[in-house]
Amino acid sequence: MKEALLRTDSSNEAFQGLVKLLDADLAERDGEDTIFYSQFNGISQLKHCIVYSEDGVCLGCGAFKHFDDQSVEVKRMYVNPDKRGKGIASKVLVALETWAQELGYTYCVLETGLRQPEAIALYKKNGYDVTANYPPYEGVENSVCFKKRLVP
Repeated sequence: MKEALLRTDSSNEAFQGLVKLLDADLAERDGEDTIFYSQFNGISQLKHCIVYSEDGVCLGCGAFKHFDDQSVEVKRMYVNPDKRGKGIASKVLVALETWAQELGYTYCVLETGLRQPEAIALYKKNGYDVTANYPPYEGVENSVCFKKRLVP
């Protein structure tokens, strides 16, 4: 098996295809809340995206965007359901963290939802701590925000 982690941007067709699957999954989980969340999940301006593949088949993705002078916000994390539990999401997350460090950032922040227990477990397993909900998620009961200091 040949693994690959491709650094790309949101114009990448494989990334776009995986994000469509992610959006369908989130729509099913979040129902009416999807409209609220979708306004923060556009991908047209993402310059830092990772696509994970095995033997040329794209199975997972993630991205980040500038959050503040010290932090990036992790976005659009997804792994095909039949490949979950095999460490792919952690590999994508570590690749994003490494890239952010190379660009001089010292923190990653992210938001996920209570209806995504797999995501919550992933972030906790990878050293993320629950933090106060940051804008625009302040006061949103379904949102869980995380923060991690990137240590070289």
